[in-house]
Amino acid sequence: MRYAQGGGLTDERRAFREKLRMEAAGRFALGEENAVIAHDLRVSVRSVQRWRRAWSRNGPRALASKGPASLPLLSDELFAVLERELAKGPVAHGWPDQTWTLSRIKTLIGRRFHKSYTVQGVAALLKRHGWSCQVPARRAIERDENLVAGWVKETWPSVEVPWRRSTPGSSSRTKPDSR
Repeated sequence: MRYAQGGGLTDERRAFREKLRMEAAGRFALGEENAVIAHDLRVSVRSVQRWRRAWSRNGPRALASKGPASLPLLSDELFAVLERELAKGPVAHGWPDQTWTLSRIKTLIGRRFHKSYTVQGVAALLKRHGWSCQVPARRAIERDENLVAGWVKETWPSVEVPWRRSTPGSSSRTKPDSR
């Protein structure tokens, strides 16, 4: 990803960068060198060259911010609808248990709004609106501690592969018993 938190620039950061470009445009008009402008504005010379090229073609308006790279697929109004759907629970939408997963929410968005998100996109969408991952605070009521203890003692040892063999191993791939 290009930006640290997985999104584009904030409005404040976009305005700051536009201010830098406009300051550079004023200095282009004065005939200053690209390297001097880059040093003073603390940007790369390559960026200043790109800005100067755009400025020479279309003037200062070419350096104005064009806004965010893309608008979110779900507007705030549609996200409010999504929140109401999530509040109904997964069982109301056809899943067998009461657990929301990112893939289930992705499917719900596709069914309800006919919009396509990736699982990571759903995570970013939820995080952007203040949602966070939740883990159950307590154990399930149906949990039977005696059955769990019996499974751990009887079944798990036969399923688990031991880390080391009881007999010496070999360091040779071609002669397994060379040790």
